[in-house]
Amino acid sequence: MTSVLRTLEQERAQHAWSCVQEVKDKPFAGDYRTIAVKVPSLIVTNGLGQTLAFLKAKGKGEPSNEHEILYRHLADWVGSKVHADGDLLNWLVNKADSQQYRLATMEALALLQWLKRFAEAELPKGREE
Repeated sequence: MTSVLRTLEQERAQHAWSCVQEVKDKPFAGDYRTIAVKVPSLIVTNGLGQTLAFLKAKGKGEPSNEHEILYRHLADWVGSKVHADGDLLNWLVNKADSQQYRLATMEALALLQWLKRFAEAELPKGREE
């Protein structure tokens, strides 16, 4: 059996595709798209920690909230790539050094490039677009 080495970029694309497909048929799919398009600029302007805190606050811990789901999508991916233990936001605030914080930010932005592309291609426009 042939093993195929996947590049990190391919893995990001696959994860982003799965995330978009997860929300595609949900009633908030358009709002998820709107947020996914805006989040990269929020990270660049305010920082990853502030942006994750914003998503978490707007999500209110509700599993069917578009902010909460995007937070989870980012936290799952970025947390696994930077080896964060526990909740990504908590890890960034309390344990990560500046190099880990920068790596987490770069990884979040790289994933969001794919997430934004796939959301624009697959999801309806949201109320704010």
